[in-house]
Amino acid sequence: MKKKTLALLLATALCVSMFAGCGKAQTEAPADGASAEVSSEETNAASSEASDAESANGELADGTYTASFNTDSSMFHVNEANDGKGTLTVKDGKMTIHVSLASNGILNLFCGTAEDAQKEGAELLQPTNDTVTYEDGTTEEVNGFDIPVPAIDEEFDVALIGKKEKWYDHKVSVSDVKPEASDEDQAAADNVAKLIDAIYVQERTDKTDEQCAEAKKAWDALTDSQKELVEGEEADPDYFGRDTGDASKDDALNADKIGDKEILVVSFGTSFNESRVEDISGVEKALAAAYPDYAVRRAFTAQIIINHVLARDNEAIDNVDQALERAVNNGVKELIVQPTHLMHGAEYDELMDALKKYESKFTKVAVAEPLLGEVGKDASVINKDKETVAKAVVAEAVKTAKFDSIEAADKDGTAFVLMGHGTSHTANVTYSQMQTQMDKLGYKNVFIGTVEGEPEETELSKVIEKVKAAGYKKVVLRPLMVVAGDHANNDMAGDDADSWKSGFEASGAFEKIDCQISGLGRIADVQKLYVEHTGAVIK
Repeated sequence: MKKKTLALLLATALCVSMFAGCGKAQTEAPADGASAEVSSEETNAASSEASDAESANGELADGTYTASFNTDSSMFHVNEANDGKGTLTVKDGKMTIHVSLASNGILNLFCGTAEDAQKEGAELLQPTNDTVTYEDGTTEEVNGFDIPVPAIDEEFDVALIGKKEKWYDHKVSVSDVKPEASDEDQAAADNVAKLIDAIYVQERTDKTDEQCAEAKKAWDALTDSQKELVEGEEADPDYFGRDTGDASKDDALNADKIGDKEILVVSFGTSFNESRVEDISGVEKALAAAYPDYAVRRAFTAQIIINHVLARDNEAIDNVDQALERAVNNGVKELIVQPTHLMHGAEYDELMDALKKYESKFTKVAVAEPLLGEVGKDASVINKDKETVAKAVVAEAVKTAKFDSIEAADKDGTAFVLMGHGTSHTANVTYSQMQTQMDKLGYKNVFIGTVEGEPEETELSKVIEKVKAAGYKKVVLRPLMVVAGDHANNDMAGDDADSWKSGFEASGAFEKIDCQISGLGRIADVQKLYVEHTGAVIK
């Protein structure tokens, strides 16, 4: 997900009605409603409204805050450069939020209903000219608005009119109010962001462990409000702050004195603790149970993830070089390597390159097949491994969705969309082969897609069109990945506009979209397949 920053250049003054509360019902405004002279009755009413607003928003003091501006439509929202946020101003107890919209297509807003907006004397909110700046340095002129806010965390009516000159009703709300940061607060947060970005790298150095500890120490020293301000090239509050499960339930499998036979399980890795325990450890434990004469050890290929887990949870996971050095130092003679990768892709190639440096240091080195076996070049040619995985993942998806069978789901109008990662590597034909496999099994309501949109037919918009064309009205999204990590939680099931869930919702073609955040690694039949692959090279 892209991170954006916002620079506001407000070119016009606040509209005359900026301090008039947006109510849930509006009556026709008097023509002289903008007059600075108000009666005693009007003053008392305004004081009462201010008191009510203070009560509703937790008695916000006068000042400037950041806040989320929530709407009921993907066509009416804050510009993506501002991450759903606006600037909330509280003055004399009355609240106004300034938001920069996605474009200049919305010409006016009205605090109330579309019907009331068209009445004589209705006071329309006038746009400001805002310049938003994206992280790539490009800028855009968009319309902004200063919207009176009657209460925090409560929906209120806002109508809009665009270039088609038609008024539309909408419900909006303001939430997540936070004071604007002081220079000292921002400096502390920026320091943590810098430290996180320094360890968000794929190369390990002699200073990596020290840098991870330094980043965590600096994070722990922040106040809760300062933590919300952390934002860098890669850094955000979720890096340390997101709860991904109990790391203490995981075993890094990096002990020494293990004997001379080792199965090294090599995974890309995940910083999601629960997924690491369920998906990666699930495979590791299955191998340990099947081959008790071998010590099972772990390596991750993603140093970025290794650093994340070390910094946040103080759990040290070996990268491939560390794991191989450990095996040499432990006196391992027979080394079996089981990649948990889906296919013979780029990660697999990099693993094979890393192993070349160590082959002479062991009596035997054998590498087992990745999950889906041989790739080939023909999208129509499949193998037994792909059939096993297809049956296993569909059975779990159907069961989790509470259907008796895939046919029952089809009759219900439910499609299953399995989202893989995708790759520009020639092995991307694997995804096309998996679709072929689903078709040959008669799973006409199962569709294969990828985050990266490679191969091309697996790109999100194309998958949506396929599901629509097939007439399905309900969709279940599930990862076609060994681990349900960041891609499953964010790219698939996240709330951002570019997630798969949001994409299916925005299409307007489906009645229901559900997400199953569950990796292949926790499925018993998938674990058995890894056991078979390992056994084939042990023999």
